[in-house]
Amino acid sequence: MRKVSIIIPVYNEKETLTALLEKVEQAKFAGLEKEIIITDDASTDGTIDIIRQLDKPYKKLFHKKNQGKGAAIRTAIKEATGDFIVIQDADLEYLPDDYDNILPLLINDKADVVYGSRFIIKSNLKNFILKNKLANKFLTLLTNVLYGAEITDMETCYKAFKREFIQNITIRANRFDFEPEITAKILKKGARIKEVPINYIARGHNDGKKINWKDGIHAIITLIKYRFID
Repeated sequence: MRKVSIIIPVYNEKETLTALLEKVEQAKFAGLEKEIIITDDASTDGTIDIIRQLDKPYKKLFHKKNQGKGAAIRTAIKEATGDFIVIQDADLEYLPDDYDNILPLLINDKADVVYGSRFIIKSNLKNFILKNKLANKFLTLLTNVLYGAEITDMETCYKAFKREFIQNITIRANRFDFEPEITAKILKKGARIKEVPINYIARGHNDGKKINWKDGIHAIITLIKYRFID
């Protein structure tokens, strides 16, 4: 039976992690066996204690020093054994019910990479903070211009890969620049990328959202840099 590895990078998510894991457990995964990998990036709010007390057979990985979301994903990818890999944020912005739409494209070999787009479903747009929506739209446009792509949501968390494909890409990003770096590199490799609509419930900085305008600048630099180097 084929298996999917769900990678969950975590930093200070004690308010949402347990509820998120319950939703992951309840998701259908298109009939695949599941492997859940949690990487805690040196949380300071008690999240580590919650993870250590989980009685499910999860893979639990811990950073001694805070390094960023990209570093947490890289750590987990090395440990993944599933045929497919899905990235899942530890908050409740993204709904695991959408796995059932994302994974069949990989299972049936219709794509090497699948992105869950927040912009295909128009009702999602009302969930966005205006400045975040504009930033996402701009970064996606820049991606399409630089790499000749036609994607609608470069910054989406929901990215799913065939394991052998993603593990053969060298990822250097430590922070939120993971999204533009991985997108740049898979586009340069000529990957078959498909997008499917997903649901999205945006949260603001008061709710614990960590990405900020500086990460947007880093995303621009990353997209330009990897257009010309590997």
